[in-house]
Amino acid sequence: MSTAASERPGVDHVRIFDTTLRDGEQAPGCTMTPAEKLQVACVLARLGVDVIEAGFPAASTGDWQAVHDIAERVDDAADAPVICGLARATPHDIERAASAIQPARRRRIHTFIATSDLHIQHKLRSTRPDVLRRTVEMVELARSLSDDVEFSPEDATRSDPVFLLEVLHAAVAAGATTLNIPDTVGFTTPEEYFALITSIRESVVGARPIVISTHCHDDLGLAVANSLAGVRAGARQVECTINGLGERAGNAALEEIVMALCTRHAVYGVQTAIRRQEIGAASRLVSRCTGVRVPPNKAVVGANAFAHESGIHQDGVIKHRRTYEILDAEQLGLEGARLVLGKHSGRHALRRHLVTLGYALDDTELEAVFTRFKAVADRKKVVDDRELEVIVAGETARSTAFFTLELVQVSCGTHAIPTATVRLKGPAGEPLVAAAEGDGPVDAVCRAIEQCTGETGELVEFGVDAAAEGTNAVGGVTVRLRERRASQQVPGAIEERQRVVTGFGVHTDIIVATAEAYVSAVNALARVRSEATSGVLNAPAEAHA
Repeated sequence: MSTAASERPGVDHVRIFDTTLRDGEQAPGCTMTPAEKLQVACVLARLGVDVIEAGFPAASTGDWQAVHDIAERVDDAADAPVICGLARATPHDIERAASAIQPARRRRIHTFIATSDLHIQHKLRSTRPDVLRRTVEMVELARSLSDDVEFSPEDATRSDPVFLLEVLHAAVAAGATTLNIPDTVGFTTPEEYFALITSIRESVVGARPIVISTHCHDDLGLAVANSLAGVRAGARQVECTINGLGERAGNAALEEIVMALCTRHAVYGVQTAIRRQEIGAASRLVSRCTGVRVPPNKAVVGANAFAHESGIHQDGVIKHRRTYEILDAEQLGLEGARLVLGKHSGRHALRRHLVTLGYALDDTELEAVFTRFKAVADRKKVVDDRELEVIVAGETARSTAFFTLELVQVSCGTHAIPTATVRLKGPAGEPLVAAAEGDGPVDAVCRAIEQCTGETGELVEFGVDAAAEGTNAVGGVTVRLRERRASQQVPGAIEERQRVVTGFGVHTDIIVATAEAYVSAVNALARVRSEATSGVLNAPAEAHA
């Protein structure tokens, strides 16, 4: 095997061993097609991982073929990753792995056998001497088929330490080049794992060119912490998966390992060959191929990893990103700092975001929009851009209101006559209350508002638009009314000079949004009346032949 990037002289390098296609795929419901596996493998190669564990060739014909295809196709660059196949400590498995990875220029057989008494007795139905014998024989077989052999004592962290060291000594003597120490069930702690890796490095490896590897599961949420403890103890390979995918609670997350080693280089003093700008693409592809969504609070690649809602945090990020961000999203191929507008957001963040959307509001307008924004945010937690736009539109229409909606209540159902009650505040601040029946709740609301205001118009358009996804999305309602009034040229004539006005309402309750929109349109009609009276609209109507 040619010298890997991980063995470059003068560089304290940690290999990144990606097992997304093997251990990651073992997560329930995460099976990928051969084509998807090849896609992921290509992305992993672009990402710069040192080793791709392409699968478990003995598991099925399809798995063998997928590993073989990857070995054949993901090998066109000088720094192409090592292609690895997993095998139990049996001749059949090892030979299948060897044949599957054969096309790769740089290939590895990874064989394993359990060493904890719990596994030996209950799973293998075997004995310690038999495990030791099989370790030697199968590592020797693997080494006869590949110059690069990795050995894993399954359930190492629950194994008797004395027996574990005995097995590892035997594996090295038989030809293993990498010793992987699995925390198979996520049982250990960082302190324990540090001590274990230290012991293995000192008593088994010594001065020999053997790489110690970590493989940690996340059952107690310690996979990344344990892996990093292993690196501090001298491990120079970390086995991990994209998005932390894997059996049960998953594996150590590649993106977290890499960014921890990079960001805290002063602590760990090592580096990886990972091209960090490819992390975002790798995360998205794996999520899409497996159907497993990345939790929003997932470190590094979650939707909230670079999102800020708190007004204090938003203000800090606006002034200097490093106040609340330790990573550069753009360098990870991810969206940069995102100010999430929610109930904790302040006026400064809102104004800044409105500017990015093209709105330049004065202080009075901003205050009105901010008040409405807070009311909406209290009901639905997060307000997105489309919802914010309809809020601005609604509040702009309300800014010169003659009538203000204070209450709307509707009664309807399969065996009830739709009835609406509304309470408005009039131009002089007087309360206006009315109730009306209608052909449905929307019609009832409109009739009640007409009774309160005395303003009537012909409804020419009624539109509803959900500004976002979800049942609690803000709804925007548009109402267009055509005015009804006598012509100034021909006394007594009706609808000679008609204008169409538009009203807009926004609310998570679509009936309330309808009431707001209709009141907004009525206010527009009232403004038309007022302007006509003051002479603003006294221009002559078009002459008719």
